[in-house]
Amino acid sequence: MAPLQISVIVSLLNEEGSLKELMAWIARVMQANDFTYEVIFIDDGSTDRSWEILKELTTEYEQAKAVKFRRNYGKSAALYTGFAKAEGAVVITMDADLQDSPDEIPELYRMITEDGYDLVSGWKKKRYDPVLTKNLPSKLYNATVRMATGIQLHDMNCGLKAYRNAVVKSVEVYGEMHRYIPVLAKYAGFKKIGEKPVVHQERKYGVSKFGIERFIRGPLDLMSVLFLCKFGKRPMHFFGMVGLGFLALWGLLSLYLVGAAIFGSDYPIVARPAFYIDLLCFLMGTGSLLLGCATELTARTASERNAYLIEETIK
Repeated sequence: MAPLQISVIVSLLNEEGSLKELMAWIARVMQANDFTYEVIFIDDGSTDRSWEILKELTTEYEQAKAVKFRRNYGKSAALYTGFAKAEGAVVITMDADLQDSPDEIPELYRMITEDGYDLVSGWKKKRYDPVLTKNLPSKLYNATVRMATGIQLHDMNCGLKAYRNAVVKSVEVYGEMHRYIPVLAKYAGFKKIGEKPVVHQERKYGVSKFGIERFIRGPLDLMSVLFLCKFGKRPMHFFGMVGLGFLALWGLLSLYLVGAAIFGSDYPIVARPAFYIDLLCFLMGTGSLLLGCATELTARTASERNAYLIEETIK
């Protein structure tokens, strides 16, 4: 049996209207290019007829596979599960709402296999989303991420991406980390990250699953992923530096207060503002060191973060 060339991972939530059309479109593209492939659908707790339709598709198409979560866990959970199952040399992720075009797959595959990219992210240069609620916030978000990470992508959060298989097996996505997979890949040692302008289509079925809360979660997730990438394996380095900085300041202020007590006036030390600043620095310093020890122990003994209840798996 020939090695599998492409794994397509489709995460979905209540997308009954688009699934048959999407699978037929993917199959046409794959057959036209003579690719060996699999399509892994991850149903993230749909409450419509999505799972019934996926059962039909797995019967009609031998390449179709499906996993159903018992409840909604989020896109990161779906991608983590799909990444674990993917066997293709190149892994393509796309949304199920038909806004991502399967016609982009051949060029994405070529960029990975011939141009040597580890990861290629889609760039929706022309978007059909509302300007104020999605387009403008997306531009601000991407500009912030570029400055914070040094990864020069115009559309970090585009669902249409291609990965070398080794990339998806090396990164762990959980919580809301799917927005920052290129950052995780970079810190995992995969340096060749590129992008490709892709066609963004108007939503044909259903409604968007992302609300205004993403504007709050986005910056928090960015801070989390930067901290985890830099200090996730060595949190003591972060908290230790903070703690030693406070203790160094405590030492300097203590010397000043001792000198003031010996050579200064009769003004009581406890009446000086510097005394309370000195005490605060000591507490902050020792507290940071203790927090560093605790997080170091937690990082080394953490239980599984990616444990999801799977109701049913087909193939």
